[in-house]
Amino acid sequence: MIERLDGEELLIDLGGVRKRVSGALTPEAQVGDYVIVHVGHAIGVIDPEEAAQTLALFAELSAVEQAAAVEQSQ
Repeated sequence: MIERLDGEELLIDLGGVRKRVSGALTPEAQVGDYVIVHVGHAIGVIDPEEAAQTLALFAELSAVEQAAAVEQSQ
């Protein structure tokens, strides 16, 4: 989370894209925390190690998808 805005709104970074989401379900979230986001709502706070593992899995999946797309285009 980058910033807590007015009310219950949070400013988060999703892979370089900044988005505003509801923080109503995560009042404990602090600047610098990693949050799980679902349909515009932060639904949980996760520790940095779990966040790093999750982001690594997403990066791996993206690389596999890109390789498959290149293979299909040949």
